[in-house]
Amino acid sequence: MNNSGPTTLQTEFCGLKFNTPIVLLSGCVGFGEEYTRVSGFSNRDAGAVCLKGTTQEPRLGNQPHRVYETPDGMLNAIGLQNPGVDHVINEILPGLDFTETRFIANVSGSTVEEYFEVTRRFDDSPIDAIEINISCPNVKEGGVAFGNDPAMSARVVAACRKATRKPLITKLSPNQTDIAANAKGCIEAGSDAFAVINTLMGMAIDIESRSPLIGNNQGGLSGPAIKPVALLKVHQVHQVCRHHNIPIIGQGGIASAEDAIEFMIAGASAVGVGTALFYDPLICKTINTGILQYMERHRLQSVDHLVGTLQLNQQQTAKCGC
Repeated sequence: MNNSGPTTLQTEFCGLKFNTPIVLLSGCVGFGEEYTRVSGFSNRDAGAVCLKGTTQEPRLGNQPHRVYETPDGMLNAIGLQNPGVDHVINEILPGLDFTETRFIANVSGSTVEEYFEVTRRFDDSPIDAIEINISCPNVKEGGVAFGNDPAMSARVVAACRKATRKPLITKLSPNQTDIAANAKGCIEAGSDAFAVINTLMGMAIDIESRSPLIGNNQGGLSGPAIKPVALLKVHQVHQVCRHHNIPIIGQGGIASAEDAIEFMIAGASAVGVGTALFYDPLICKTINTGILQYMERHRLQSVDHLVGTLQLNQQQTAKCGC
């Protein structure tokens, strides 16, 4: 598409104006103020900041070790350590500069009722949008993660939809059989958008003690190692979302402008940066510059012109990918 005006990174997501398509991911930037202590860092380099997962009551989180570096990635099992929704709303949100960027709350819970209550509390706050982390275990039904069961996913979304008028973003787990079918059910239940994907489950073992290196035994794998999986899942969910004008935050291993562009081509309207911040806190500036250069080179006026432009190769008879 020819450029008929100035190239811009600005985009719209669920009716919200984003300065750039970058979203800083939940759990990687605390409650929006951690990285502001780093020289050269600015929340203005991101279109939105997703706050740390928040539950109804305070949580201490899991026993250590909670984080372990793996080849091209990182395992984490923090355990949703947070001060509780009342503290976040009363003590943390007033200290955030809402003129810099958009702020998205991340809601977590152990029951449908908890998801409803935390969402309701954030509805009456200055927060711009609400992300639902449906990868939490359902304590009332044997600990199965809400996000791995389409029916339970839809129940959580429906409950949160009743609790808020703000944009509702459902964070989808890759640890399920059919992510596209789950997305369809969540749209019908009232989801306005999706974050694709959450972490993959993994393990690391100390061969001397013959025990897991993570205190929780298993943790969520993030970083470049999961990027190929994340790209495929974004593409699959986009096949459902494009018929309903539902946007996607594509995430999972983004560490460069090229990575971000791939996700947008696959169907993401915005791109999440998380693990890469741990080793390069200023990476958003680099990604923004690279996206702009790509757009200028291809004469694209807006990042919206990239979204969902993937041209699939002609399918062969074999479906297995072998």
